[in-house]
Amino acid sequence: MMIDMIADSFIDSIRLLPFLFLTYLAMEFLEHKAGESMQAVIRRAGKGGPLIGSILGIFPQCGFSTAASNLYAGRIITVGTLIAVYLSTSDEMLPIMISSNAALPSIVKILAVKAVVAAAVGYAVDGICHRDKEDMQIGHLCEQHHCHCEDGIGKSALRHTLEIFVFILLISLVLNGLIAWVGEDALSSLILDRPILGPLVAGLIGFIPNCAASVIITQLYLEGMLGTGSLIAGLLTGTGVGFLVLLHVNSHRRENLGIAGILYAAGVLAGIVLELAGVSF
Repeated sequence: MMIDMIADSFIDSIRLLPFLFLTYLAMEFLEHKAGESMQAVIRRAGKGGPLIGSILGIFPQCGFSTAASNLYAGRIITVGTLIAVYLSTSDEMLPIMISSNAALPSIVKILAVKAVVAAAVGYAVDGICHRDKEDMQIGHLCEQHHCHCEDGIGKSALRHTLEIFVFILLISLVLNGLIAWVGEDALSSLILDRPILGPLVAGLIGFIPNCAASVIITQLYLEGMLGTGSLIAGLLTGTGVGFLVLLHVNSHRRENLGIAGILYAAGVLAGIVLELAGVSF
């Protein structure tokens, strides 16, 4: 079991390497090459950020939430766009459902609900925050994240990638060990047929920063051990390793806690409404 846990943690982490490197490479390029014209394009696209993020997030690409975390830390996207990406991200849900021959209409409804909630919450957050235009300029990575820009774009991007990879791998090892110790049966007994407690607990499970959360929640739902509302709550709060990366790259701790609170409140509230309404996909 120990060997399998270590192997799974390493595989889950190493899958992110190409996406992480490309993300950092793009950010370094923007920092060094883009200039005022690129900043102007980003500002003009800012208002559509939550909608775009909610759509892109539903695609099964585990690295997209990590990219959004880095882009937000660099102040390239708004907090509403970041939250929209987080809420719409489903990690391993879609490939598991497809491989399990789940009904296509059910899959579409789940993705649609997540996208709608994500866009709505994202726009609401941006409307409340009223982020100043100067905060939306490309962040100075050399000053904020110690990227060693003097090494060049490629070396700096690689340094960032390796630092985040080690961080993710260590946390994944610890979390996978806890999941192996607690077990899926114990988790399912906490949330089955509980319209209030179910979404509350599933929302917490969703915060597990690797694919284990979406795998557990999706499998329990497919086996009839989890209600639709709890499924949505867990999938909405699940960001893959996106939030974990945010904690590492964004130095504003209170801001990070606020984002976590919004994610949890949005996921749980949506889940409870669906459970009480008796919605089934």
